[in-house]
Amino acid sequence: MGLQHQTRDTEVLIVGAGPTGLALAVDLARNGVAALVVERSGSLFPGSRGKGLQPRTLEVLDDLGVYEEIRDAGAPYPVGMVWQDGVRAGEHRMFDDIAPDESAPYAGPWMVAQWRMQEILAARLAELGGEIAFGREAAGVEQDAEGVTVTFVAGAPVRARYAVAADGGRSTVRRALGIGMTGETVDPGPMLVADLRITGLDRDNWHIFPPAGDAGFLAICPLAATEDFQAVAQFPEGARPDLSLDGIRAVVAARSHLAPDDVTEVRWASDFRPRAAMADRFRDGRVFLAGDSAHVHSPAGGQGLNTSVQDAYNLGWKLAAVLRGGARESLLDTYEEERLPIAAEMLGLSTRIHRGEARRGAATRQLGLGYRDSALAVETRTGLAEEALRAGDRAPDGIRGGVRLFEEFRGVHWTLLAVGTGAGDGSELPDLPGLPGLGAVRTVRIPSYGAYGDGVFLIRPDGHVGWAGVCAEGLASYAAGIAR
Repeated sequence: MGLQHQTRDTEVLIVGAGPTGLALAVDLARNGVAALVVERSGSLFPGSRGKGLQPRTLEVLDDLGVYEEIRDAGAPYPVGMVWQDGVRAGEHRMFDDIAPDESAPYAGPWMVAQWRMQEILAARLAELGGEIAFGREAAGVEQDAEGVTVTFVAGAPVRARYAVAADGGRSTVRRALGIGMTGETVDPGPMLVADLRITGLDRDNWHIFPPAGDAGFLAICPLAATEDFQAVAQFPEGARPDLSLDGIRAVVAARSHLAPDDVTEVRWASDFRPRAAMADRFRDGRVFLAGDSAHVHSPAGGQGLNTSVQDAYNLGWKLAAVLRGGARESLLDTYEEERLPIAAEMLGLSTRIHRGEARRGAATRQLGLGYRDSALAVETRTGLAEEALRAGDRAPDGIRGGVRLFEEFRGVHWTLLAVGTGAGDGSELPDLPGLPGLGAVRTVRIPSYGAYGDGVFLIRPDGHVGWAGVCAEGLASYAAGIAR
């Protein structure tokens, strides 16, 4: 998957081969958009800083064509086990239980080590003909009316129509653009996170060792479908965690009943200080910020990686629509309009969970997030009940009349969905498939379904309702407004 360091042009340059950059590259590649991913390291990230995929992200990965691999690479989270003085003191459930239903097939979080998720996305990208150039550290960004040029510490520049900064919380691209980050320190004490090989602990529980004396907590979680455990340890303000094998052994032995030699290997380790920060804007001309370059979360609640993947999912189809589908460039303005408020909401939730002010409940699943206030959300019905589906909302799954909705939505097209009485005999539905600005449109008719209510719904490629009405009147005007 390597690439020679030659001068080249591409349509979209993605800086950073983490989950955000890879998910975006996959989405663009399946839309036929030439994208190049550049990564400063010599390989994919080797650790499991993030390990929890929320139900909405599982839906995204399903659409991107990697759900089966993700399923096989993970497992549900184990029940927490609290230890006290070397004795099991009781179970602790990290997440509220929520049963699946037909509108939301994935109910709870799914544990997959971040390094494994990235391998899966990289393999899917290669399958689609995409490229990753390793050892390419961005140094600067210049742009003009026609495109963006990114320079590198070594090697020739790359010229692109658009560029996306997915290069993490210390983003070189964001800093080169002069975009500030506004936020706060969530916890003044540093934290250590490490992937370990350990003996003496079962893999049936997430092992929790509460603070004792001056020492902070220690949590050791078996990483699903691997032989590793992830250890997370909290330290007092001003401390500098020792990331060596001996240093980590000392922490584990001091805070648990394990002996130092029970830690047999440190496969990856890092330290960080929990922060909540967001970029002042998510776009500068032809450059977009996504993932940690746009928002940095506390790891509590598992919102950072998931919000980042969904940034990519929101941006991917819009770039493709402009580059391939005949959409006007102003469509790209809706990326910041839609994603910045979501990032702010998820940052707040992560911080509250970190501080013990909120549980890991329904909000962490991210199924209720939507874009009702977006310029792309047009709701023409009136008198709707408070709980009714509206334009901007995530389009639910379900099976009606032998039709599985998520199967119909899967792919890069829009879906014109007529439900119940709104479907009529089909004669009033406009001929949309060739309409400029929308690209391909698939028409689907199903019987009445309470998750939608009767009517006509235009579903975006990212699975959100763009337009909703009792009938199709006004729908063609909505579509034409997106066209160039």
